[in-house]
Amino acid sequence: MVQTPTKPISLDEFLKLPETKPASEFIDGQIIQKPMPQGKHSSVQLDLGAAINLALKPQRIARAYTELRCTFGDRSIVPDITVFTWERIPRDPSGEVANTFSIAPDWTIEILSPDQSQTKVVRNILYCLAHSTQMGWLIDPEERLIFVYSTDSRVAIVEEPSDRIPVPAFAESIGLTVGQLFSWLEE
Repeated sequence: MVQTPTKPISLDEFLKLPETKPASEFIDGQIIQKPMPQGKHSSVQLDLGAAINLALKPQRIARAYTELRCTFGDRSIVPDITVFTWERIPRDPSGEVANTFSIAPDWTIEILSPDQSQTKVVRNILYCLAHSTQMGWLIDPEERLIFVYSTDSRVAIVEEPSDRIPVPAFAESIGLTVGQLFSWLEE
């Protein structure tokens, strides 16, 4: 849902507004509320985030976050999953994870919801890639495929159950296949 304020607002003004559920994003001067996640979306989001953290967090390589607001450039977005390499995780003065992430993630992952515009989601992934994100995924649970966006402007489509899904170099230990990812919908 696009919410057009009566007068244009700035990114700083948007960030002072109360949070919405589901989250709203600030893109090209517009406030766009994300759709409410449904069953397939939630299953993939929770299990994928857990799998990434299981593989990367204990070794302090990277950490996955779900529904984390990232504000950089002139946008404030809330990807379904963001992954930050360990050294890039914003920290507060006490060394704990900061509440505010004012940088692009190293890896952005979106899961398409039935009523969601694929174009808007792809534009957010491309925006992240233009701001130092290493890789973006768009997971389509209905079609059971993943679009993989790379910084070199290539787009790969992986859809065979045995296909290993490309990941950023820092995440090579994950080794996830299309079949494994979509098996989470059957559990």
